[in-house]
Amino acid sequence: MSDLMPRLIATDLDGTIVRTDGSVSARTVAALARVERAGRMLVLVTGRPPRWMRDIATVVGHRGIAICANGAVVHDLHTESTVRARVIEPEVLATVVERLRAAVPEFRFAVEHESEFVCESDYDLGRWDAEAIGGRRVDDEGLLDGPGTKLLAYHRSGDPDRLAERAEKAVGHLVTVTHSSGRGLLEMSAQGVTKASALAEFCAEHGIAASEVVAFGDMPNDLPMLTWAGTSYAVANAHPHVLRAVTGRTGANDDDGVAEVIERLFP
Repeated sequence: MSDLMPRLIATDLDGTIVRTDGSVSARTVAALARVERAGRMLVLVTGRPPRWMRDIATVVGHRGIAICANGAVVHDLHTESTVRARVIEPEVLATVVERLRAAVPEFRFAVEHESEFVCESDYDLGRWDAEAIGGRRVDDEGLLDGPGTKLLAYHRSGDPDRLAERAEKAVGHLVTVTHSSGRGLLEMSAQGVTKASALAEFCAEHGIAASEVVAFGDMPNDLPMLTWAGTSYAVANAHPHVLRAVTGRTGANDDDGVAEVIERLFP
């Protein structure tokens, strides 16, 4: 085993190793398998909630650990069980929703819990939730009656970068604001919770330094992780902010860009 091999590979899913059609290529699956065969660690770091991880766990052969909901949940793919969760408390959720409604009245809200999803009656479901919502449409009281791993704010026609700037000014001292898609959907975790915070905590528990980590991503919610890791790659289809922040670039998600790098690192 080469000492030049990174001790941990951390990769985002959607837009990074997951293709536009929702698949993960056989080449990428084989590349991910190389990491654990080499005795190194594989961590999938995603904005997805754990309830969206079963198909991915099956595809990758239940390898590795998943950091879900932008760092709020650590999920063991071998056992499909939650290791720990960092939640937004109900009173904080209520304050954030109130302030965002005042700042951007067009916002509609949803809350991810550890095991379910609730949303307002006029919240516009995306493709994933429309196909497998696994949750409930609720009134304001039902939306805020328990802690959440992630608060979602959706604007039907807004630009996500501009919406994130407005939300940061309104509630950035209460929650961590980010986004991971081209539509007007903001994602909020508990204050200080990011992909980087969860990955750093996980690495510290295993005696792994940031310099020993190679990370891959494509969207603004990946930026904390990419700037924390010793080596970082953006796929060619990444957001401009991500392309400017990384130490390296690779091919697009549809061209197996992550697999290309892993194959070089783990020959």
